[in-house]
Amino acid sequence: MRVRAADGSGIGFDVVGEGEPLVLLAGQANSKAWWDSVRAEFAGAHRTIAVDAAGTGDSDDAADGRYGTARFADDVVAVLDHLGVERAHVYGTSMGGKTAQRLAIDHPGRLGALVLGCTAPGRRHGLTTPPDVVQLLIGPKRRETLIDLMYTPSFTGDPMKVLGDAAMSPEATRGHKRASSQHEAWDGLPGITAPTLVVHGTDDLLAPVANARLIADRVPGAKLFLLEGARHAYFDEFGCQATPAVLDFLHGHPL
Repeated sequence: MRVRAADGSGIGFDVVGEGEPLVLLAGQANSKAWWDSVRAEFAGAHRTIAVDAAGTGDSDDAADGRYGTARFADDVVAVLDHLGVERAHVYGTSMGGKTAQRLAIDHPGRLGALVLGCTAPGRRHGLTTPPDVVQLLIGPKRRETLIDLMYTPSFTGDPMKVLGDAAMSPEATRGHKRASSQHEAWDGLPGITAPTLVVHGTDDLLAPVANARLIADRVPGAKLFLLEGARHAYFDEFGCQATPAVLDFLHGHPL
């Protein structure tokens, strides 16, 4: 399914399951396939709405060339409007967590509960990926490095679904990188009114775990759930712990 964004570009999404609506937002340069390993569990309790950010999956590249977490949040609202959904829970991870922050700040009336996973509040106050790791990510062993950042050595599943959408255009790939690096939500976090759960792996180097504590301290009443030993793709590798915790939180904050 697709809906038109304000700039005319098509935004892809799909809907799976029944129950209170739950928007799922993937990480930078990734499509809704990011959620494949845990989607069924969420769809067993919720009407899950997975949205492809502009430039990924079934979405067009941004027609106006504008990529940013505020724009991505506006596109989510366009999807909700199309579906006739007034309010929904939102679960965003990595850059999707940054988009979720903007949703909660810019469109507070559209949110039920908010879950922010493996994300950061912005460069101005947040912690970025260490420089030595960044160098590895732009080197010849980028793929191996990215897998290592996402998963622990004991992971035996398929890492490909979180390593980026191979069909993305170079322009969209650059746009997503800018969107993530230019994200800033620090000043707006204290104004978030949605019940908020912050989830993070303690061994995450892509988005260092200190970001989770910063966000949880900044958002009024936020709860913090840390997964010992988990890396950036905690929601996949540690899904047996993370998914029930998220579902319990959402159950405790009905729309």
